[in-house]
Amino acid sequence: MAKFEEIGTASIPGSGGELRLLQRNDEFSIRIAGKTGELMNTRLHGSEDALAELACERVADRSGARVLVGGLGMGFTLAAALKTLGEDAEVVVAELVPGVVEWNHGPLGDAAGRPLEDPRSRVSLGDVGELLRREPGGFDAIMLDVDNGPEGLTQRENDWLYSPRGLAAAQQALRPDGVLAVWSAGPDPAFTERLRRVGLLVEEVTVRAHRAGKGAKHRIWLAY
Repeated sequence: MAKFEEIGTASIPGSGGELRLLQRNDEFSIRIAGKTGELMNTRLHGSEDALAELACERVADRSGARVLVGGLGMGFTLAAALKTLGEDAEVVVAELVPGVVEWNHGPLGDAAGRPLEDPRSRVSLGDVGELLRREPGGFDAIMLDVDNGPEGLTQRENDWLYSPRGLAAAQQALRPDGVLAVWSAGPDPAFTERLRRVGLLVEEVTVRAHRAGKGAKHRIWLAY
């Protein structure tokens, strides 16, 4: 079997860390330099698709729906959001690492169908938490897929996003009857309780990494 080969690296702003992009035939993997395992893989994106579908289905019938994707990753959540929403929608993607955006414009783009080229897409480079604070009442749906879920992995500053203050900022950035959707690699009862404490109704959904219902079980919180 062919081996993965590194085809790119990208610095993580503010952390001193680095992401690595690897390729094996038509398969891509993103990993953190110096750590075992991978953050994401182009063959395992069923739960990323589900994150967008579960959130955007609830607002797809709204005229001019505007949604936020926190974390571009490999582009699968963005692509699923665009497929679910209408032609007058806008999907804002907040991505901290400029190199990830470059990869999605470059060798990684075909994996998700090059969603950044859709005219409804707009990239906001920088911290998603800052964007939430800048735009109160700005979004019908907010999808957060940052790090490995409620526990920061690539940089500890991401913990704020899942703290009571971060969740309150996300709640304030929602339009009336909006939805907050959060992806995680696994369950986290303490995070569920934090969502409830900021006044949100919470639904937890278990999804699989593979679209065919196989692979690891991931968790998505839907909060209203």
